[in-house]
Amino acid sequence: MKTRDKILLTSLTLFNEEGEPNVSTIDIANELDISPGNLYYHFKGKGLIINALYSGFEHELVDILNAPLEKTLNTEDSWFYLYVVFEHIYKFRFFYQNLSDILQRDKKVERRFMHLLQQKYQTANTLLALLVESGVLQITDDALDEVCENITIILTHWLTHTRFRNMPDSEVLAIHRGVFQVMSLVSPYLSESYKFIYQECRDLYQTLLTQSQN
Repeated sequence: MKTRDKILLTSLTLFNEEGEPNVSTIDIANELDISPGNLYYHFKGKGLIINALYSGFEHELVDILNAPLEKTLNTEDSWFYLYVVFEHIYKFRFFYQNLSDILQRDKKVERRFMHLLQQKYQTANTLLALLVESGVLQITDDALDEVCENITIILTHWLTHTRFRNMPDSEVLAIHRGVFQVMSLVSPYLSESYKFIYQECRDLYQTLLTQSQN
């Protein structure tokens, strides 16, 4: 692995574990056992490291968000797809946990992130529309718009909510919590024959929550 890639991987790990504001370029260099000068050769400041990490995150997430736009997902695939989205966001959770500060520091990233929010909304709208078409959901256009907006909010702020509510934050539980929150939004609109999907999601989340508390 090239030094540049090692720097990005180590930075991502430290940012996620320690919080981005608490990690300096010196910390990253020490963790890699390289000189600050060597790190500076590849990235002339922490801001450039964050920018590079965001670019990688954005590229991968856009590919994921475009998946429902390119093919029709069946019911089972739709719920599995939610886990894929939440897993990818969790992988880069430092960005969401310090979102306001990072966006204030880098206006270019802020503009790109605003576009990403719109893509999140569009994907939610497309996915739910497919479920309406297949008879899984029964929902009006106005309610569909409201649910899509709330899904976008959850995808953006669920990790911050979890932290401030002092909830258990293991990776598996955090991801399932996010999926369960989305399912809770959608559940009132599930057709009668598909309500079991919400119950299964709820049961799994409650089981994981109980296990975390023991």
